Amino acid sequence: MRTQVAIVGAGPSGLLLGQLLHKAGIDAVIVERVTGDYVLGRIRAGILEQVCIDLMDEAGVGARMHKEGLIHGGIEMLFDGKRHRVDMNKLTGGKNVMVYGQTELTRDLMDARAAAGLTTVYEAQNVAVHDFDSTKPWVTYEKDGQQHRIDCDFIAGCDGFHGVCRASAPRSAIKEYEKVYPFGWLGLLSDTPPVNDELIYVNSPRGFALCSQRSKTRSRYYLQVPLTDHVEDWSDDAFWQELKLRLDEEARAKLVTGPSLEKSIAPLRSFVTEPLRFGRMFLAGDAGHIVPPTGAKGLNLAATDVKYLFDAIVEFYKDKSEAGIDDYSRKCLARIWRAERFSWWFTQLMHRFPDDGPITAKFQSAELDYLMNSEAGLKTIAENYVGLPLDFGG
Repeated sequence: MRTQVAIVGAGPSGLLLGQLLHKAGIDAVIVERVTGDYVLGRIRAGILEQVCIDLMDEAGVGARMHKEGLIHGGIEMLFDGKRHRVDMNKLTGGKNVMVYGQTELTRDLMDARAAAGLTTVYEAQNVAVHDFDSTKPWVTYEKDGQQHRIDCDFIAGCDGFHGVCRASAPRSAIKEYEKVYPFGWLGLLSDTPPVNDELIYVNSPRGFALCSQRSKTRSRYYLQVPLTDHVEDWSDDAFWQELKLRLDEEARAKLVTGPSLEKSIAPLRSFVTEPLRFGRMFLAGDAGHIVPPTGAKGLNLAATDVKYLFDAIVEFYKDKSEAGIDDYSRKCLARIWRAERFSWWFTQLMHRFPDDGPITAKFQSAELDYLMNSEAGLKTIAENYVGLPLDFGG
């Protein structure tokens, strides 16, 4: 098989890149090691920045997102028993975020790819990348007991943290930065109305909590838990009782509980790979970086990677220029590190760390009090949360 771009991974970044390339008349084949149903079954983030919204529109798959997505112009911060609102829309000159589940975004991209008759190979086993340091890279995989080969001009590594693409980069050419946090997020999804119109971020003596949502009838809640905890340790009733203990009186009164549709514990880490380009292979999304979910940056950073890579590939074919692919890693990493910093800072600010003493909680309260009573502090949160401009910092 011959294609222009071989995309490894059919998560949102791989599917979005594939759809954008299709719209630009560039052929791409996607290979994915698991089933499409498994991909859709992964419960992930649901906060979209404008760059992600714009790319969905450019890819021609934004109709349902605009119909069902919820526009949020602010978030609420709960600490010392009181809530404070960050008016992101006002503080950033009219910018908002959209609540639209990653599962739904992925489904829209899958449906569009299937409708266009584009090639996606699911359950591709033993995927391997070859000769990406040359001008003629190729990808192999096994399917139904047969070996297959894809010859291509470029390989897009959109295969996540545990994928083959980053693992195939020469160790002498790669540097990895990582911070693992000493707690996880226990998440519960339920068909219950959200407790609040906007997200509530909670700094509580009992640990962090987040009241999020997927729609006006579906809610997503999170609790900070020790890494030693297991999902089986938490009944639905235990989850709801602990969440109530971390909320303020008004939220406790409004909270509607119900059976969980899904429960899981996600570890938190900050992780960045440098560089993101290895010859004709490019890493995008979780293959190159992971952020703690506190700042809602993971999917949005992946979308930015896709935008830069898409623009670079189009420039290569249209203008016969390699300037974009040569600059891909630098441009991505400049934005990645800013988002990593914000996510790390926000995580430090809102969580209780097991080795911290009482003085750290006082520091957090004092900093939160300053931020909520300073226009500069509020703007710092707002402009980072909605996403810094693509040209920020030059």
